[in-house]
Amino acid sequence: MNERMKYYHVTGLSLAVIDNGQISTSASYGLLETGTNRQVKHRSLFNACSISKFLTSVLAMTLIEQGILALDEDVNVRLSSWEIPDNERTKNNKVTLRHLLSHQSGLIDPKGSFPELTSINAPSMVELLEGRTSYCTEPIEVQVEPGSEFHYSDAGFCIIQQLIEDVTGKPFNVVMKERIFSPLRMNQSTFNLPLERENISCGHNKNGEVVEAKYPIYPYPAAAGLLSTPSDLALLIIELMNSVQGKSRIGLSSSKAKEMITPQGKTWTGLGLFLNGCTDREIEISSLGWGVGSQCMMAAFPSLKTGLVVMTNTDIGIHQLQGIIGEIYRSFTKSRK
Repeated sequence: MNERMKYYHVTGLSLAVIDNGQISTSASYGLLETGTNRQVKHRSLFNACSISKFLTSVLAMTLIEQGILALDEDVNVRLSSWEIPDNERTKNNKVTLRHLLSHQSGLIDPKGSFPELTSINAPSMVELLEGRTSYCTEPIEVQVEPGSEFHYSDAGFCIIQQLIEDVTGKPFNVVMKERIFSPLRMNQSTFNLPLERENISCGHNKNGEVVEAKYPIYPYPAAAGLLSTPSDLALLIIELMNSVQGKSRIGLSSSKAKEMITPQGKTWTGLGLFLNGCTDREIEISSLGWGVGSQCMMAAFPSLKTGLVVMTNTDIGIHQLQGIIGEIYRSFTKSRK
């Protein structure tokens, strides 16, 4: 592993493997920050970036189970702090939570995606959605008829975050801790950048140099703000596998768990996950995280009860499957399918 990390200029890497519905392997390599002796350890935190959307989706589905949210209802019915503006594109179809979770809401992110934050002074979600920040300078609105096309959207998950906060009356990170982190004992996961950063990975560029922000933050937690470990993320994958079998610890029914891993519309997108495979037995769920100074990936085969999570603190400038993460993934799938 160290030789392949050197080849790709990857400073630090951590991984967890799931076999038979349990974590069978966890391993850590390299440094949290180049030029130091801060080694990556089992509990070291990495930026999960867009894998945050997987957690947000699981949380949303548990709230649907309790009737606090509805999957196919116009989200404006329960939004109170802000609403999706109506226009010609929403005349026939309103935006639903199903649309948002499957990236088919008709929202198209300004400039492709939202940038990182270099300080902890994050704007409010309403300010971001109204386009009153340097991270999003245009009001968020529907640009394509909901349900008609796939457009990957950070903005969609910002709306989900605001929806969760509006219906619960609590900050998003508090709801996540109460309903997901605590019951599953995901003790190394947080949406808050801790003041003590000794155990947090710095970001690095493709040359292995620390990025300018050093600890990049994303001011929209539900979409990309998670700090976590591979083992913690593996716990959530195992929970989803168990939920499919009717053995959830967080109140996620088998039917809702199966819906998450069912293609939505004409896409191979589930609810908060990407799907691949031609048969039920071979269906694969995955989520990728790619941000300033970091890359990560989670993949699993629920029917086979196997999975993999790899997190790195280096953006090597190419897609995960073309780099060291891809090498680990192919080795994993070859040995377990």
